[in-house]
Amino acid sequence: MIKIKRAYEDFDDDDGFRVLVDRLWPRGLSKEDAHIDLWLKEIAPTAELRQWFAHDPKRWSDFRSKYRHELSERTNEIATIQDKAKHGKITLLYAAKDIEHNNAVVLKEVLEA
Repeated sequence: MIKIKRAYEDFDDDDGFRVLVDRLWPRGLSKEDAHIDLWLKEIAPTAELRQWFAHDPKRWSDFRSKYRHELSERTNEIATIQDKAKHGKITLLYAAKDIEHNNAVVLKEVLEA
């Protein structure tokens, strides 16, 4: 089972293995409070794609397509998460305020496909 959650939300034992999937550490969040098991920054969108998207919902469709293309080249990172998911629950953590338009949503789709 794979779920997604904002990194700023409270830690829950039901989260299972917690993976931060952002390239940048969430602003203002201490490592103790984050309860991160793995920070997989390499799976995050490139800086260029992230800056272009700027969390603009009008660019969501194009962002999804471009990020999926980037993910197709990150087979090792995908395999790491899929391997962890075989052994229990996984929570993909992200910092964006928009819960519908962020990289974790796309990554979850790819992992579950």
